[in-house]
Amino acid sequence: MKSNYKIKNYMKAILLAIIIFYGNTMLSACKKVNDVSQKDLPAKTYYVAVDGDDTNNGSIEYPFKSINYALSQALAGDSVILRGGTYVEKVKFPKSGVLNRYITLKAFKGETPVISGQGFGVFGSEGLITLSSVSWIILEGLEVTNFKTTTGSAIPDGILVNGASSNIVIRKNRVHHIEHNGDPATGRQAHAIHVIGNSTSPIMKVIVEENEIHDNNTGTSENLTVNGYVMDFVVRKNKIYNGENIGICVAGGYLGNPNKAFNYARNGVVADNEIWNIDGSTGPVPALANHGAIGIYIDGARRIIIERNKVYDSDRGIGIVSENDEFPTESCIVRNNFVYNSWLVGIYLGGYENYTGGGTKNCFVVNNTLYNNNRILGPEGVVEGEIRLTIGCFNNVIKNNILYARADKGVFINKQNAGGENNIIGNNLYYTTGTITNWKWDAISYNNFNDWIAASGDSNSLFGVDPLFVNAAAYNLSLQASSRAIGVGQINNQEGTTDFFGNPRTKNGLISIGAHEVHQ
Repeated sequence: MKSNYKIKNYMKAILLAIIIFYGNTMLSACKKVNDVSQKDLPAKTYYVAVDGDDTNNGSIEYPFKSINYALSQALAGDSVILRGGTYVEKVKFPKSGVLNRYITLKAFKGETPVISGQGFGVFGSEGLITLSSVSWIILEGLEVTNFKTTTGSAIPDGILVNGASSNIVIRKNRVHHIEHNGDPATGRQAHAIHVIGNSTSPIMKVIVEENEIHDNNTGTSENLTVNGYVMDFVVRKNKIYNGENIGICVAGGYLGNPNKAFNYARNGVVADNEIWNIDGSTGPVPALANHGAIGIYIDGARRIIIERNKVYDSDRGIGIVSENDEFPTESCIVRNNFVYNSWLVGIYLGGYENYTGGGTKNCFVVNNTLYNNNRILGPEGVVEGEIRLTIGCFNNVIKNNILYARADKGVFINKQNAGGENNIIGNNLYYTTGTITNWKWDAISYNNFNDWIAASGDSNSLFGVDPLFVNAAAYNLSLQASSRAIGVGQINNQEGTTDFFGNPRTKNGLISIGAHEVHQ
């Protein structure tokens, strides 16, 4: 009897094992079928129109009315197409696509759908369009506007990406009149496009391209912001203008993420953008009233490439600066940019004296063309310079730049503060049509080029040589074929593969000074 009992239990154990094995096999098979269904189902297209109805089937003949309802129906690979008209709706993506099968929300060809926040309140940090912890999403061709508040604690965003999102494309949208119009003393922040990595997993592989961003009241915030735990991103070919504060900001140290190790953006590219009329004096924030805004601002981020951008008629051109202790702007490259006609400095490195100690470390400023910046005196009553270094500058390289100073200012490089070390200067071209020439090193001013060389260690630079722009008066800063800037720079392996115009960066093994390489 005991033997039969053991046999029965043994048989039960075998049967149970078989059931578990086949059960797990079936579950695995179901999961694979589900994955296959997501990947292999034929893509559907749903249409939305202002005169549609959510009881329709979403076809072009019978469109839905609500964007959110259409998105709730979409699966990986599907597209939601918006017909022209104004949609007063806060839009939030409810689900993700899968590998290489995006969920797409975009405009009907030739029509302009407008997503408006007219009449909506803003609660906390909130987007008119929100992508939160979703992946494989495309947002294309929409007009996003009229999301406004006066509530001090509220932060309106036109397009908000947060959480652990990845593989996001934000393309060819027009974002304007996203506004915080409250009292600056109680807080005043807004963003046109805001990518904030506030999760323990990074936001990855975000592309923000070919958008038009203008006429936003962002207060102390920025028009296009990448902040916190964000990596492997690209911001390119955007036009940003008429802003009361920073055009593009890539940041760290602003409590975007509670974990200090995660709290800065990294490994990104800011390229081929055009930025103009970023003017802090147009807004009510006191700190910006004296033209304190910056066109492209890398603030406490690391390993960012800033290349082939055109920044003009703004307060300051490009800043690789840090406002936060323990978050230096580090290992960044500013190359092949045109920066001209700024109210203050063209390119800015360092930290803020008596404010923070983050500074700028291990960065390259190479092959840029700076022209006629410093329209007015800076807040300290001094000319900030075509290139300015303040506190906390260590191990930076400034080479192969054309610095064409305004005739009535004549300040080329201004190392405004003593301190920092191992900052290398060389192979630049300094020119002005005026009689004033000035450099500053460790807070000491030099009017004589040889004295400047002795103080700074500048090597192989040209002084008093006209770079021969094609048409400086019209801001065509290309080089004429006879320019002495051609072929006399120093190759440093940080200059990139193309010049501002997309031509090969070197010619016959030589490199020119400035952002333009002449190829004829």
